[in-house]
Amino acid sequence: MTRMLSEILRAPEPYFRSTLSRLERMNGNPSADIILSTTMTRVAHSKVSALGLDPCDTTACELYQTIISRVKHDDKILTRTLQTRAATHVSAEADVVAGMVHALAELPIPKKVYALKATAFKALIRKQPPKRAMKELGYRSLESFLKHEQPTAVLAAASLAESKSWVRSLHDRYKKLTPRDFETRDMVVLHLNDVKWQRLASGTVAAKRHNIVSFPELGSMMMLSIPSQAPDGSAIASLTLALHALNDLRASATYLRLCQVRPDFGETVYEVANGRANMRTGLLDQELPWHVVQRYYAHFKGVFNTEVFEPHIQAHDLSWHSVEVALAQIEPSLSFWQGSESASLLHGREAVSLNIVDAAINLCNNLPFEARSMVHMQQALWHELLSKYLRLDLVEQSIMAELRPQLAYQPAMTN
Repeated sequence: MTRMLSEILRAPEPYFRSTLSRLERMNGNPSADIILSTTMTRVAHSKVSALGLDPCDTTACELYQTIISRVKHDDKILTRTLQTRAATHVSAEADVVAGMVHALAELPIPKKVYALKATAFKALIRKQPPKRAMKELGYRSLESFLKHEQPTAVLAAASLAESKSWVRSLHDRYKKLTPRDFETRDMVVLHLNDVKWQRLASGTVAAKRHNIVSFPELGSMMMLSIPSQAPDGSAIASLTLALHALNDLRASATYLRLCQVRPDFGETVYEVANGRANMRTGLLDQELPWHVVQRYYAHFKGVFNTEVFEPHIQAHDLSWHSVEVALAQIEPSLSFWQGSESASLLHGREAVSLNIVDAAINLCNNLPFEARSMVHMQQALWHELLSKYLRLDLVEQSIMAELRPQLAYQPAMTN
C-alpha cells in the first residue's frame, strides 16, 4: 500500500517510505497508509463504475478520456446555470463570472476574516504608488484612484500591471504592520468587467490560464473576466479554484488572528501574503501548512480546546468547506464529483486523477494523457495522509509555541 501511495504521489524514494515508517512509529503503528489506500481504492472503483466503466478492465488512458468527456459535459451544464443566475440576479449580460460571484455570496459558509484595514492599506499605497496600474485604468491622481477603487481592486490592478520588484517592495512594507492595522470583516469577492479591466486582465488570464487573484492579507480575491471564447472547462476550473481560494482566505485569516500576540506579527503578515502560513509540529522535518491544521479541527469539532485557542480564536473560526459539496449546492447535477478530491485509479504504474480541478485544467489546456495534471489530487492526498498522523498533543503544543514564541520549540518526540 505504501508503494501505491508512493507511485500516485510520485514521491521520492526511499525518503517517502522512511517518512511513513517514522510517522507510523510515532503514532503507535495505526496503519494509516493502508487504511487510506484501501478507502481511496474503494472510492475510485465506485466513481469509475458510475462512469459506466469496469475498474478492473479499463486502461488508464481510457479512464482519462472518459473523465475528460464527463467534465466537458458538466462544464456546459454549469455554464448555463451561472449564466441564468447572472441574468436573473445581476444583469442582462448574463456574465458567467458575475454568476459565480453571486453563487459564492449565496453559499451558506462562514465568511468572516481577519484582514488589513482599508486605512492601513491606503497608507502603504501612498508610500508606493502603483503608477502603471493607475495609467492602465486611466487615473492621473493617486487619491482619485484610492477613492474610487476598492482596496482589492487597487491591489489586483497593481499585481497585474506592476513589476515583481514592486510587489516584493510592498510585501516588505508588511513587516512593519501591527494587529492595530487589522480588523474582522466579511470576505470580499470582487468582479469588475468594464473595458479597462478587461484589457488589463486579458494578458494574465491568457498566460496563466486562470482568472483568480487572491490576497490573504486583505481577506479578498478578484475574479477576472473569462474571454468569450474561453476553452471548455473554464467555468468549472474557475469556480472550483475560487472555492479553494475561499478556504485559503479563511485559513490564512485564522492563522493571522492566532499570531496577533507575536512580537514579529508583521513578519507573519509578510509570510502569509507570500503563501507561507506554516507551523512547526514536530511531526516532520518540515513545516506543516496551517490549512491542514485548520481542516483537521474543522473535521474533528469536538477536539477544540478553549484553553489553547481563546480568546484569540473561536471554534467557528476553524471552518473548512468541501469544494465538491459546495459545487453541488450551486449545481446539483455535479454531485458525481463529491468525495473524489484525493481519489485516483492506479493502473499498472499509471495513475489517473479523479479530482475535478485536475480534470477541468486538463480539459482547458487540451492536455494529452502523457502530459495530464494530477497536482490537485496529489496535494489533497498528501494532506489527507498527514492529517491521519496529526496528534492533538503535538498540534496543541505547536499552537502554544505560536502564541508564546519566546518559549523555545521542543519537538514532542524524536526517532
